[in-house]
Amino acid sequence: MAYSLGKKLFAELVGTFLLVLFGTGAAVVTLLISDSITPGAAGIGILGGLGDWIAIGLAFGLTVMVGIYTFGKISGAHFNPAVTIGLLATKNIGLTESIAYIVAQCIGACLGSIALFLCLGAPSVAIGGLGATAPGLGVSYVQAMIAEFLGTFFLMMVIMGVAVDEKAEPGMAGISIGMTVTAVIVVLGAFTGASINPARTFGPYLMDMILGGQNLWGFFPIYLVGPILGAVCAALLYAYICKED
Repeated sequence: MAYSLGKKLFAELVGTFLLVLFGTGAAVVTLLISDSITPGAAGIGILGGLGDWIAIGLAFGLTVMVGIYTFGKISGAHFNPAVTIGLLATKNIGLTESIAYIVAQCIGACLGSIALFLCLGAPSVAIGGLGATAPGLGVSYVQAMIAEFLGTFFLMMVIMGVAVDEKAEPGMAGISIGMTVTAVIVVLGAFTGASINPARTFGPYLMDMILGGQNLWGFFPIYLVGPILGAVCAALLYAYICKED
């Protein structure tokens, strides 16, 4: 069954909306709880060290997994401009459709941040920053960009292997990709916030600024260039490796 572009875009919008709502929501709730215990010292890792990042990673990963099983058959369940551009580079999606996907993803991310604000109120901005990503203490701009590149490279390689490759085992894409997202966030969370998704960073950045929070746009190239280059390199490399001689 072929789905219209409109339905595909709606699936991408809703999927990215849920990803931002529940994924960044886990990060914001962690910050709010830590601030309630130690006022003025909110931070991820204060409550349970690496356990905080495991919980946040699982929130993202499980949402991605469910989103793939729900919307994969409709739109391919990209929920990530870097993934869409990686698939464009390997001719798995057309240019016009890919642009429309990216717009839908960014809108969904913004709506997810708005919904989070409506659920948690002003503290979600003042304390939680709507889950906006930024390099960790002592992490340089270049180091953060490399980390985002590597995290997205890993994610895109898995996507190519379990979802795009015609020889992939059926039914494994959701759990494989979801757990990859979890693993990346657990490892890279403290370094960059582990966005590996330009839309996931775009939505919180824009809504945070509009709602009176911080202006973090100076960091945005980290979460745009790093993930896109990582996705494109991984997609092209996998396409080369799996090409039969």
